[in-house]
Amino acid sequence: MKNGESITSYCARTMEISNKMRFHGEKMDDVTIVEKILLSLTPKFDYVVCSIEESKDIDALSLDELQSSLLVHEQKMNRSSTTEEQALKASTFTHFSNSRGRGRGVVISVVVSARM
Repeated sequence: MKNGESITSYCARTMEISNKMRFHGEKMDDVTIVEKILLSLTPKFDYVVCSIEESKDIDALSLDELQSSLLVHEQKMNRSSTTEEQALKASTFTHFSNSRGRGRGVVISVVVSARM
């Protein structure tokens, strides 16, 4: 998998390659493709791979189930990173002056996360 590549495009590319291999006589079971996909995901999916391997029977996992599971995780990761980017961060600097010309600076910093 290439950095920045989506699960949908990666699975489509992998299926295209595996279909070509099958067409040319290669014996390739779905479980082999599932294992290869899990092994070749980018490091950001490492915890997802561990979770899938621990919670599902890889030998019985279909390609569609794998892709669906990976898509859900990808959407959660994308939503999480978007939420962090869109978190409200307000920072203001207010400068108050008194009659003697000496100023007093007040810094107010507020960080509100939309994650719950």
